[in-house]
Amino acid sequence: MSPSPDLPTPSRLRRFASMMYEGVLLFGIVFAVGYAFDTLTESHSGLMLRSARQLLLFLAIGLYFMLCWRGGQTLPMKTWNIRLVARDGSHPGRGRLALRYLLMWPLPLLAALIVQQASRMTGYTSTDLLIVFAPFSIFIWSWFDTDGQFLHDRLAGTRLVDSRRG
Repeated sequence: MSPSPDLPTPSRLRRFASMMYEGVLLFGIVFAVGYAFDTLTESHSGLMLRSARQLLLFLAIGLYFMLCWRGGQTLPMKTWNIRLVARDGSHPGRGRLALRYLLMWPLPLLAALIVQQASRMTGYTSTDLLIVFAPFSIFIWSWFDTDGQFLHDRLAGTRLVDSRRG
């Protein structure tokens, strides 16, 4: 189902700007949760209890998105006039939002794995710096999608729409 004309897709530039702003907010969340985790577990290294830390951060980030998406927008999405809706334009349910969150991860993780393998193959550890581009791998699909949507939105039955009032 393609989007209705009254719900246009926001430009990639606006989605990119929103994503950059989201990164700033997520830095604060990751810092606060990581600090609380280190304090409570008395860990003195990021490698101590690494799996538990990663799981906690995955859940904390997921909670942040799920709480914000219930209203259709995170703060950066509000700033850039972007709204998350179901494919038909209605408000997506919790299950669909959880699915969207889970589906957001595979492409960036695959891109990170490719960077890691390139670093190992070339022997240049500086190649690891390319990891900063991994989150932006979600944009690749949008160039091929007929509506310019992300792959995780297409699979989850959601889409991002322009929420500016005309």
